[in-house]
Amino acid sequence: MSNSALWEKEEVIEAIALQHNHFKETITALDQKTFDFSWEGKWTPGQQLEHIKKSVAPVVLALRLPRFMLKFQFGVTNRPSRSYDALVARYLKALDGMTALAPKQFQPPPVPFKKRQKQFKAYETVVQKFIKLAQKCSEKDLDYYVLPHPLIGKLTLREILFFCLYHVQHHHKITKEIIRNSSTN
Repeated sequence: MSNSALWEKEEVIEAIALQHNHFKETITALDQKTFDFSWEGKWTPGQQLEHIKKSVAPVVLALRLPRFMLKFQFGVTNRPSRSYDALVARYLKALDGMTALAPKQFQPPPVPFKKRQKQFKAYETVVQKFIKLAQKCSEKDLDYYVLPHPLIGKLTLREILFFCLYHVQHHHKITKEIIRNSSTN
């Protein structure tokens, strides 16, 4: 599927599930030294995972709402959904020149190695709920209802799915950089 086209719901959900699984597997395999390692002011791998969990959790809460509440609370779109590429470009443009600091509610606390199993379970639970609720959305719902994003404003549900896909890939990439650098320090 071209990233410049709108993906069907099942395609994007499948990609989200796959990327979240890869991300968690990468962090699950880490020893304590690497799990706790921070490099160039980046969060540790455990904090990267916690940040993704914290960013997916509000989407889960929103997707649990009855559709009339979504409409009442956030409105509906007045434009077509953007493609994956267009959404990512919009996000990166909004980040351009900013110090990439997540809003406070999405910043992870320190994550001790001894609590990683509990963290993995909480992460898996949130991601599984997210995927289950996304699967219940119709294609029409994905392009009709909107949710607010703290940096780029209102996004259609389809764009929220695209963002969640990009976001986990982005933090997985950062985590791999941290892992590579942990072995040289």
